[in-house]
Parts: sequence; structure tokens; C-alpha cells
Amino acid sequence: MNLYDLDNFFNNFLNKENFLSDPSRNGIQIQNSAPDEKQIKKIAFAVDASEQTAGMAAAENADVLVVHHGLFWGDCKTITGSMYKRISTFLKSDLALIAYHIPLDANNPYGNNFGIANKLQMKKLEPFGLWHGMSIGVKGEFSKACSIQEVAEQLKKVTGAECKVFDFGKKEIRTAGIISGGASEDVTQAVEQNLDLYITGEFMHEDFHYAKEMKMNVISGGHYGTETIGVSLLKEKVEEELGLETVFIDFATGL
Repeated sequence: MNLYDLDNFFNNFLNKENFLSDPSRNGIQIQNSAPDEKQIKKIAFAVDASEQTAGMAAAENADVLVVHHGLFWGDCKTITGSMYKRISTFLKSDLALIAYHIPLDANNPYGNNFGIANKLQMKKLEPFGLWHGMSIGVKGEFSKACSIQEVAEQLKKVTGAECKVFDFGKKEIRTAGIISGGASEDVTQAVEQNLDLYITGEFMHEDFHYAKEMKMNVISGGHYGTETIGVSLLKEKVEEELGLETVFIDFATGL
């Protein structure tokens, strides 16, 4: 399997062509020295592409790093400063880079949001959270009523990250909407759909008072923590279906 084959494998179910509003350059962002010839033997997975994660992947003798947050977003950039350090690490190691952003948030079942919902054992899952006309999150029901603290404890087990709890609403939680990462402002959609709880990665200051005034419970599970799920599920899929060696590069930001 060469680099093009690997990217086709991912895109067969992530379907980047359905997410044209995504500013990320989804798919291959940095090729290796022979993308149509060099055989991929080991794949590293990480949340972010950076000088550090590229160096760690190279140290593991990986042929490609697959991430949620790539290096290229919208307009082109000069290869200077931090960007030079990042890209040069890939080039010096002949390490390729593949990134899938919104396609990996939205995917069912391998995306961040459906992945979290499934690990929380939620039922009756439906798409939730419109962004540029695209549904990127998920909503559903818990099998039994629970407290916001109980949900937070379960979420911590799923992501490995500390959660912040904003206990603003109902004491018995039955329904929840989930959008990973930096989707604080979408708490409004949870309110509009009369959900009991909104789960996201980062909950911002400017949305605090709205949520409190509208009596909407919120759990902030961390941007990094909530977005380890999709790449981890991709890692499992590659192991099971392609039989390739994999490694997860855990470089937590604590944010």
C-alpha cells in the first residue's frame, strides 16, 4: 500500500468531497519521496501536526503521520519560523502527513462525536450541530437518567482528560448533544433543541452567561481530549482491516 492507496482508504469513508467548506486541506498535506512507490509499513496517529509530533513519529520509524489538525488551513503560508520547523521535520524524515478535520468530526461511527457518544453508550443517535450547512455533531439519549457529574466521570474515562462541569440546568440528564473541540458557541443549538446537556471541548467565557441564563448544562471535556477519539478509532480500523503496524503519538496540550 502506497501513500495514495492509504489516503484513498481513509477517504472511502471520510468523504472529504462532502465537506468543501472545511478550511483544512483534507487528505495528503505532505507527501513522501515516492508516494506512488514507497510501501507504507507503519502509521503514526496524533491529534495535531507539529514539530514535536512529527519528531516523535519519526523516532517511531513511522512512514506517515495521520492527524485531525493538519498544517494547512485555507490560504497558503510562507515556510518560515514555526512553519519551517514543522515542515522541515517531515521532510528530513521522509515522513508523509495526512489530515482529516471536519470529515473526522462528523463521521459515523469513526468520528470524534459519534465515537464519544458510542463510548458513553448513548442511544437513538442522530446528527446534531450545523456548521456551514453541514451537520458535524451528534445528539442522543442515555439509557437511564443520570447526573451531570456522572456523565463527566464517564467522559473522563473515555478521553483521559479532566472535565469542567457547568451545572446550570436539569439535575436529571437524559439527552445530550456533542460537538468536540472548539464548538462553544453551538451551545445555542442545544438550547434550541431542548436538550438536557451540551458536551464540547472548550467552553468559552463569552458563552458562559448565555448557558447559565438559558439553564443549559455544559461539560467541557478539553479540545485535545475530545479529539483523541477519532484518530484512535482510525488507528483501530487500520489495524483490523489493513494489518499495518500503528502507534498513537500522545502529545497532550492540556487544553
